[in-house]
Amino acid sequence: MLTLEPIARIRSDFPEKFGIPRQSGLIDALKATVVFEPKYRDPSALRGLEGYSHLWLIWEFSESVMEGWSPTVKPPRLGGNKRMGVFATRSPFRPNPLGLSCVKLEGIDLGTPDGPVLRVAGADLMDGTPIYDIKPYLRYADCHPDARGGFTDAVKDHALAVDFPDELLALIPEDKREALVRVLEQDPRPGYKHADPERRFGVAFAGYDVRFTVRDDTLTVREVVRLDGRT
Repeated sequence: MLTLEPIARIRSDFPEKFGIPRQSGLIDALKATVVFEPKYRDPSALRGLEGYSHLWLIWEFSESVMEGWSPTVKPPRLGGNKRMGVFATRSPFRPNPLGLSCVKLEGIDLGTPDGPVLRVAGADLMDGTPIYDIKPYLRYADCHPDARGGFTDAVKDHALAVDFPDELLALIPEDKREALVRVLEQDPRPGYKHADPERRFGVAFAGYDVRFTVRDDTLTVREVVRLDGRT
């Protein structure tokens, strides 16, 4: 029996699962930090890592751990009403709840209060997610431009138009605005909850609850509320 322990945790702008991009690398404007657990804060373990542009993160779907498993799941990209084999999907509900993400390495800071940390872009991880391993992305081995995408190739993937009133956008810190708009463009709603154009959804991001509705292909931000209750 293999025993795993986290070597690091992610610090990101997502305090909950809803709104996180469905795959890594879709939104480079999303910034996050990989903070190592105390016993792994040895700078020598990162020697040579600065030579790579991208990394693989192996992590745990810590909010989706469940007893037992199902051989089939309902992928959101198929509207949540068609079952596929679990190993043909990237569903978090797996025999072993492990995730795999490719992120861009933007920098290594060695002298922080938390020891050496990695600054990354494009992560699809909730804040605090445990990371079990980090490996360099190898262009000559990991890139396959002619790869087939299974059922995902047949699913339309388009961005929503985002109507974000200026007075509401101004409430968001300037360095977070681009990433937030890109998150909303990706349509964070579950695939099977698209019917009611008046229903309000909320994405928790960077300390704010951003509430919106969607009609046809336009997402309209209705309200922005600080999560700490301050005005």
